[in-house]
Order: sequence, then C-alpha cells, then structure tokens
Amino acid sequence: MTTGLRHGKWWDQWRGVPVQDIMEGRFDRLFDPSVAPPADFNDADLEKLAAQMTAGLDTPPTPETEVDPEENTGIVAAYTYLGQFVDHDITFDPASQLRHHTTDLNKLVDFRTPRLDLDCLYGRGPSDQPYIYAPDGRHFSPGRPLSGNPHDPAAFDLPRAPNGRALIGDPRNGENRIVAQLHAAMLRFHNRVCDLMPDASFDEIRNQVRWHYQWVVVNEYLPTIIQADVLAPVFPHLGAGTSVIKDRPTPTTLLLTEEAHSRHGFFMPVEFSVAAYRYGHSMVRPIYRLNETISRRTIFGGGPDPAGDLGGMRPIPDDWAIDWQFFIDLNANQPAPTGEISAHNANDPIPRTPQHAYKIDTSVVNPLGFLPPSVASNPASLPLRNLLRGRDFQLPSGQTVAHQLGITPIPDDDLVIGKATDEDPKQPITSISNAFAGRAPLWAYVLSEAQVTSWAAAKGRKKKDSVPIRLGPVGGRLIAEVFAAMLLCDRTSLLHSTPRFQPVTDLERDERFGLADLLRAALQQAAEPAP
Repeated sequence: MTTGLRHGKWWDQWRGVPVQDIMEGRFDRLFDPSVAPPADFNDADLEKLAAQMTAGLDTPPTPETEVDPEENTGIVAAYTYLGQFVDHDITFDPASQLRHHTTDLNKLVDFRTPRLDLDCLYGRGPSDQPYIYAPDGRHFSPGRPLSGNPHDPAAFDLPRAPNGRALIGDPRNGENRIVAQLHAAMLRFHNRVCDLMPDASFDEIRNQVRWHYQWVVVNEYLPTIIQADVLAPVFPHLGAGTSVIKDRPTPTTLLLTEEAHSRHGFFMPVEFSVAAYRYGHSMVRPIYRLNETISRRTIFGGGPDPAGDLGGMRPIPDDWAIDWQFFIDLNANQPAPTGEISAHNANDPIPRTPQHAYKIDTSVVNPLGFLPPSVASNPASLPLRNLLRGRDFQLPSGQTVAHQLGITPIPDDDLVIGKATDEDPKQPITSISNAFAGRAPLWAYVLSEAQVTSWAAAKGRKKKDSVPIRLGPVGGRLIAEVFAAMLLCDRTSLLHSTPRFQPVTDLERDERFGLADLLRAALQQAAEPAP
C-alpha cells in the first residue's frame, strides 16, 4: 500500500516538476510595486489606528438570553474557526518575523502547501508520521476521551505528547481550544469516511475527505463570508445553481488566472495572506459557551487557572467537549431546538442554539488587543501586529488595490472605524491621522469596506444591527480569486477529480453537504477505529 506523500497517485501527478516548486509555495505580490506602490506609515499613526480598532472591555458580557448587537446575524461562530483551520491548511510561515523587512519575497517560503489539500490534517502521511495514525495505517488515532457534552459521548481531545503538545499535522491547530476540537472533528470525519470505504486505499480515502472539505469551502464557507454579487463572477456556479466542477471558477486578476499559474506555478499573494484573509480576527467573540455543563469561557485572561480560558497549546480540560450545536445548527433544514433548555445547570439555563460570530468590521474584541505573553508580545496588540506586518511587507493601500481591481474606492469620509452597530460611535479613518487620507492600510480598508458596503446594500432599514456583514468588493474579490486559483492550479483538487466528484450520499442531508453535515458525520464516528 502506497501511503507516503511522495508515493502513489498524488506524487505521480507531479513527476517532472522540481520538488521545491511543489512543496514550497512562494509568497509574491499580485500587483507590481511600480503601479501599486507600498503604503508606508510611521509607528505612531499605526498605534493610534490599532487603539481605535480595539474594543473596550465587555464587562459584564452580554447575557446569553439577550441579543448582542455585535453579533453577525448572517454568520454562526463555527465559520470563525473553519476560517482559522483553512488558514492553517494553506499558509505556514515560520521563517518570517514581524519586524523583519524583506523586499525579496521569493526568499520567503510558505512551508504550508498553498492548496486546500488538508496537509494540516495529514501531515506527511502514515509512512513518515505513523504516530498520528492508528496501527492499521488508515485511521487516525484518537486522544483521551472528553466529557461535558451528553450529546456526543465519543468526543476526544487531540493525541498529545507527554509535554501536552498536540501530535497533529499542524501544531497551530492546537493554539486555541475551539480550533483544536474542530481538528479533532476532522480526524473523526476521516475515520468515518474510512469506515464507509472499507476496501479503499489510504490515498483514495484522503482524496474523498479533501474533496468533501473543498466542497464545503466553495459552496458554503465562501458564500457565508463574501457578498453574493462579489462572489458570483468568480464562482459562476453559485448563481447558476450548478456544480463548481461543471461551471469552473473564473479568476480575472492577471496573476491568478489558470494560464498564468500553468507557466509560473501557484504562489501565495501577500495581499491575501497579510491583509485580506486576516478579516477573521474581527469575528472572534470575547467569550464562548462550549457545552451545557460548564460556564462560558473567555478567549484569554483566565487567570492562573490553566483551565480558565480558551488558550491552547495544552490539554483540553476533561469536561470541555464542544457541543457543536452551540456553534452551528446541526439540525439544518429542520426546526432549530430553540426551546430546548439545558437541565444540567439549573442556575444557568441555556438554549441549545448557535452563537454567532462577531461582525466583520473595524473593531476587534478587547482580549485580542492585549494578548498574554505566552501568545505574543512587543507588541501584544493583534490589530497593531496586523498593521505593522502590512507595512513591513510593503503592501499597497486599500484604495490602490481597489484601483488595480477596477473598483471605485470608498471616500475617506465614508471609510469608518468602529463597531458595525447602531449605537456605537464611528469615525472616518482620516480623523485618526491625515496620513491615511486616500491610502488606508489594506487590512483596515477590507474590514471597513465590509461594514460600509453591507450597510449600503441594506439601505432603507431603520435598524442595521440585524444586517449581515460580509466581505465587500476588494476584500471579497481578493479572497474569492485566491481560492479559485488554488483549486484550479492544484491537479489534485475536486475540479480535476476522476470520476467527477459528488459528496457521498450517506453523508448528505436533503441532497446537500455542508459544514453541519461534516460535523454530524464526524459525531456519528465512534472514538475507536473499527477493527
């Protein structure tokens, strides 16, 4: 059985291609600096902007029985962490340093293959990393059992080394206790597919898992985070109601076309990885409910108790098994269990309904502005780290990118900083510093654009707190076209599947397959692999 990454059908498709071109995707720019010059800013202006983009403490947090105006009604919390999982699948940059200036991006290696191939899950395969697999070489090994979710008695933690670090394809999927459990769910989904394909090779099973995952990304994740009129020209099948395999993606940005990559190979655009795809930081909630049996937990700031918050790189407490119904409606296409109240904690009755992500806007929750030393320091502010990184990678401004994409930039007076809520104050970016006049940092522009254009599309509504906020013309277009290029240029993706890929019928519900269906299938899998 050929299970190594360098063997079998996967490797055969890349024969004759230099190994460094396959395993080391290069960072590069989408736009020539001669026509899209970098937007340089001093530290003081970026520090002021980061401070305005950091929300105050949410003390006390909004009760679960009340509507939180910062919630994005169009996006449930599961997509925040699916976005993080996808990020870890396509980018990994251990060589870069925040304050290190580099002008030769060809020297910066993306150690994660820039494809939706789940190498973050599979690592180098069972031949090279047998310790993350079961003895049969087909299934993944589970970690220790977790309790706390009576609806999922087979929940388990990630497999771990004696020092508590996760033994998984990408250690970053252990960096918080939500994405860690999403990774564990993906392990279980793979095992479920294994049991549905008892006579299949590991390579065949891996392909099926990857294609189901790519199907979710294309047909559900991207439409959830990107405005429909921005996404449809790049993924025409969404508007036509057809398959992405029949009506293939059509990226138009010159360096992202299939023809360009057939000549030069795929690269990871820094405009995507350093700015646009960091939109998800604004979606993070300050506090989450994991299950019915423990109280809500903050993302950081749990004090000296190692079990106090959702920070990762350590074992998950025994009774912290996630109830995914608090993150996405697992009963899709059926009435949500809005009346189902937890009986496990009489002092804290909780409806089993999904929490929502926070809005995609220019406001990041307070804990992310003051990261603990174990996560980051100098600076400890995630907004400032993003802004400095964009400056150090010499990104063009949001307005410049808009011009390059043929999009009319948002006027300075309308490019606002602040929460996308009716009551909270907002201010034009130029009121923070005149240095941002006509040239906002790309990351800040993408976030503000989402709010401004989503609200403009809902013009006439008296109350906008309930308006779904999705990525707009610049941010959405950058992300859509990069994902389209990744799928088109990867000869192992579902676009090149033979025979043409369709989700396994046993995993679908009502002839559809999405994230809820993937998680439901994972939860049907017992902790121990089938003999």
